[in-house]
Amino acid sequence: MFATNTLATRNMKKHFPDFLFIFSLIHLVVVLFCIGPIIFLTSCANMIPPEGGPRDTIPPVLLKVTPVDSSKNFKEKRITLTFDEYIEVKEIPDNVIVSPTPVTMPGIDYKLNTVTVRLKDTLEANTTYSINFGKSIRDINEGNPAKDLTYIFTTGTSIDSLEFTGNVLLAETGKTDTTLIAMLYKNLNDSAVVNERPRYIAKLDGEGNFIFQNLPAGIFKLYALKDEGGSRRYLNTSQLFAFADSAVIVSSNSKPATLYAYKEKNAPTTTVPAPARSTSKEKRLRFSTNLVNNQQGLLGNFEMTFDLPIRTYDSTGISFSSDSTFVPVTNYSLQFDSTRRILQLIHPWKENTIYNLILNKDFAADTLGQKLLKSDTITFKTRSRNDYGSVRIRFKNIDLTRNPVLLAVQNENVVGSFPLSSQEINQPLILPGDYELRILYDENKNGKWDPGEFFGKHKQPEHVQPIERRLNVKSGGQSDVEITL
Repeated sequence: MFATNTLATRNMKKHFPDFLFIFSLIHLVVVLFCIGPIIFLTSCANMIPPEGGPRDTIPPVLLKVTPVDSSKNFKEKRITLTFDEYIEVKEIPDNVIVSPTPVTMPGIDYKLNTVTVRLKDTLEANTTYSINFGKSIRDINEGNPAKDLTYIFTTGTSIDSLEFTGNVLLAETGKTDTTLIAMLYKNLNDSAVVNERPRYIAKLDGEGNFIFQNLPAGIFKLYALKDEGGSRRYLNTSQLFAFADSAVIVSSNSKPATLYAYKEKNAPTTTVPAPARSTSKEKRLRFSTNLVNNQQGLLGNFEMTFDLPIRTYDSTGISFSSDSTFVPVTNYSLQFDSTRRILQLIHPWKENTIYNLILNKDFAADTLGQKLLKSDTITFKTRSRNDYGSVRIRFKNIDLTRNPVLLAVQNENVVGSFPLSSQEINQPLILPGDYELRILYDENKNGKWDPGEFFGKHKQPEHVQPIERRLNVKSGGQSDVEITL
């Protein structure tokens, strides 16, 4: 036994280096097996994609409402809506529409996934009510709105189901303003739109359309307006407003209505240049001109715009001449606008010509009695015909009996007005640029758009039809365009 052990010891010593190598190799494998994944995961940590997924775009889903929607013989004072996720209610005055319009708006509260509506008005008998929440109810995380969620009930035995539709256009541009609201009044007197809230309200969609739903049969007055301060009334003539020519009949075969909104006291469509301001404190008559780079266009009038209205004016204190030799010009006229702030010089301009306007220091005084401190000379030059492009437009389906006028528009300002007497117009002098085109149907033939007047006259505004195609004019070039209306 002992001898055997000695032999084994000798063999072990003999093969010890090999044993040690194998043991070391096994140890290394074990270490790599245990630690390697940790090293690998650590080195790849920055390659792991961030947590999360696609943005939640699903609006809250209504699970239950108490009392149930379309309830009949309704006598409750509280309505509870339960959703599939936590929600919040925002911008209630701008979104929630209750019809018929209540004297006192319901109270609307929310908690977790529940919205509670508390009715404060005494409900009318045999009347269908609707509460349109608009975009006020949203999920609390992403703000996704439950769009146009509407709750309906009736205090009678049947739900009113009639509809009345239409659209509202801005009379001056033919475009839409989705901030307007359409209104139905049961009171047919004109004064109702000033003194009372409407019976029914409908908002406009992106194309200016409106729809009244769950209406009873009856006769109503139809209006639209820009609701200022949430009053839902026609408060002043500078407010966008529209009215139907006559009362509308709500029935199963009602026809859609089109309203044309206007401001009765229309602001000027052209921008008046800001008067030049002096840093000195001296009191004197101040004005600016409409010259651009000290150049006068060949088609427009020269204008002087005064800071204050002119009280006294002497036309003999103005002399007009051309060229550097001051050759007198006689075929011109001077006239003020109704505000007596803008003085126009009207003259058939020659191209590429120098003109001089000499102002005597006493030629005018404003409402403060201020005059020029000394005589002044304004020298300018007219444009060359080469600065312009020419345009020929042929119209299809245009109604010449409506006195159409082609309007060229830039930045919402009318920069050109051309009455149409035939289906084709040739205009040799158009400044280069990109133009929006409109057709004004000029009822009184005064060459400009006129607003309506509701009280007393029931006069509708003149209509303007926008043209989808734009006009691009290049210097020295000719644009040949065909437009179908």
